[in-house]
Amino acid sequence: MGSKQRWVGYAFILPNLIGVLLFFIIPAIFSAVLMFTDWQFTSKTYHFIGLDNIKRLFHDELFYLSLKNTIFFLISVPISVILAFVVAVVLNRSVYMKSLLRALYFMPYITSGVAVAFVWMLLFQPKQGPINMMLMKLGFDHPPGWLTSPDTVMIAIDIIWIWFMLGYNMIIYLAALQEISPELLEAAKIDGASVRQSVFSIMLPLVSPTTFMLVVTGLIMTIKTFGIIEALTQGGPGNGSLILSLYVYKTAFRYYEMGYASTVSWALFAVILVITGVQWFGQKKWVHY
Repeated sequence: MGSKQRWVGYAFILPNLIGVLLFFIIPAIFSAVLMFTDWQFTSKTYHFIGLDNIKRLFHDELFYLSLKNTIFFLISVPISVILAFVVAVVLNRSVYMKSLLRALYFMPYITSGVAVAFVWMLLFQPKQGPINMMLMKLGFDHPPGWLTSPDTVMIAIDIIWIWFMLGYNMIIYLAALQEISPELLEAAKIDGASVRQSVFSIMLPLVSPTTFMLVVTGLIMTIKTFGIIEALTQGGPGNGSLILSLYVYKTAFRYYEMGYASTVSWALFAVILVITGVQWFGQKKWVHY
């Protein structure tokens, strides 16, 4: 490659490099430095306090509560992936109005998070919401409080997130399923394979790289999200829906404790790193390339 071509290549990637440098690398370095300070967002001065923020983190009950809520929130990812695969298998076959159904399933993913939160707040309304009214007609005298109860708020949020992510996962699975050779499925059918055997012995192994990608990106996206939860409950009631990303946001921009918020954000990064690492090494046993 000539010198001119090399510089043309650098020119094409320069905007992305500048963006990564300004919005990722420099803020990450700045956050790592802040972790060892007591800087308040409204203050012009700060002091280096060593490992005090890290020590505080290990004794912070809200941190452990938000970590527990985050882990519970992550349960929605594999459920959404499984349901998306089932829906994709059905819609990949000859189904009436399947193009319309695909669009309807995908529509929530491109809808504003605030609009999604507002609609589900109405659906989960304890006394007059359609969901609880239906449950009462089915014989439940005391339906759940959903978003208004610390005991059920994370279950409600998981339901919303499963519904929200289902369409995106389904579209990706559809693309993967359509790459499977029809001749392979036809040969299996001629050999006497049932639909269940075709799904579990042919389709699932062949789309396992897609499953791995959806699980990894889904877990990372779920850990980082906070917009929908902020719009739904703002971490309540009673911190019942406080997750790590929302805890970082509140600590930084409501309580202005930028040093401690940086510490929590690096703990969040560590959680993402561990989960991704476990998946990366574990995928060797079930992902087929």
